[in-house]
Amino acid sequence: MIRSLGLVILVLAVFVGLQSVYMVNERQQALILRLGEPVDAVNEAEDPDPGLHFKIPFVMDVLIFDKRNLEFDMDPEEIQASDQVRLVVDAFLRYRITNPLRFYQTVRDERGAQLRLRSIMDDSLRGVIASIPSQDVISGQRAELMERVQVAVETQVATQDLGIEVIDVRILRADLPQQIAERVFQRMRSEREQEAARIRAVGNQEAAEIQADADRQATIIQAEARRDAERLRGEGDARRNAIYAEAYGRDPEFFAFYRSMQAYELAVQAGTPIVIPPDSEFFEYFSAQGG
Repeated sequence: MIRSLGLVILVLAVFVGLQSVYMVNERQQALILRLGEPVDAVNEAEDPDPGLHFKIPFVMDVLIFDKRNLEFDMDPEEIQASDQVRLVVDAFLRYRITNPLRFYQTVRDERGAQLRLRSIMDDSLRGVIASIPSQDVISGQRAELMERVQVAVETQVATQDLGIEVIDVRILRADLPQQIAERVFQRMRSEREQEAARIRAVGNQEAAEIQADADRQATIIQAEARRDAERLRGEGDARRNAIYAEAYGRDPEFFAFYRSMQAYELAVQAGTPIVIPPDSEFFEYFSAQGG
């Protein structure tokens, strides 16, 4: 009986001892509750104190909160831009619990924090996106858009004093809904095809102008070449005639003989019959006794 009572007392002592201590590691921070009311925080960023700690059993409770950066991912939702175009926006944010006491008082736990952040993110996204055209959201100003949303979220979090710090806000996707995207892409394709046809038409016109100019220049060059050729040919003929005239003036008989030889070369071909009277002057040199 005494041994059994001692064993019970030992078990109760161990149980009470275990209820009197708690462990907080470097990645955690704790909030101490006394009869449900928060009385102290352990291992906060401003006062790091990880390790083994003591509490009054059955009177004090310990709530553990993560000290690391936490992520909250929103579900994709449709938001209307300033040009009345609806966009599917998918975003997330990272935050950190900086004041466990205020965090517990305002949102209780991470689930409550996510519900509050969902409302804040939704309000901030709608407010920012509603002020800019959909084309800016989709194409060119994503970084500026995320910065504006983060400022809006930080402002609301600071105003509501949730005991958290917003680290980052990111927009993963901001696209047109599928049924609208197909119509928009078809319109964009049609516009691109029209632009391509216009560019091709301009190119064909410029090509025709270049070809016409090249043909004109070729005609001018050929005409100038023919003119120069005729001029050179005329100068050559004149020079030849001058030489002939000079040669004739020096020795008329030799010039007559030379011209006759040229005429024979052109007129008398192999197998060509020629009928002329015996006294023809054409073959004067053939009948000459001196050869």
